[in-house]
Amino acid sequence: MADLSAHHYGVTVRDLDRAVTFYRDVLGLDVLSRFSVSGEAFETGVGVEGAAGRFAHLDADGTRVELVEYEPAGDDAAADAINQTGAKHLGFAVEDLDAFYHDLDDDVETISEPQTTASGTKILFVQDPEGNLVEVLEA
Repeated sequence: MADLSAHHYGVTVRDLDRAVTFYRDVLGLDVLSRFSVSGEAFETGVGVEGAAGRFAHLDADGTRVELVEYEPAGDDAAADAINQTGAKHLGFAVEDLDAFYHDLDDDVETISEPQTTASGTKILFVQDPEGNLVEVLEA
C-alpha cells in the first residue's frame, strides 16, 4: 500500500467570499491561492453532473484548509450537533484561549464560553458563517 500524507482538509461552503473573510479575518489564516475548476474530468472525479468549483486554499500553520463553493449547489449536509453521525469540524490551537475568545467580534457564533474538559484541555467551538463547527483549543 502507498504511503499517504495529508494534503488538505476541505469544507464545502455556499458563499466562498464570505467563508474566506471569516477564516482569514477571524481565524487569521493566510490565503495561499484561489482558483476555479470545471470540465468533464472534474465532473467525473467528484461524481456530480455539470459540476464546477471555486476554491480557496488557506494556510493554518502548515496545514492547508480548502474551502470550495460548488455549482450546482447540493443540499445542506451540516449536522445540527457535533455528536451526529457525519458531523465534522476543523480544530485549531491557540496559546491563550480566553484572549482569543474575548477578541472575537460579537457577530461570531459560539457554542459556549471556553470550557476546561475532564482531560484538562480548554476548548471553544465557534461556527463559521455557513454553520460549520470550528474547535479552538488551548495548546
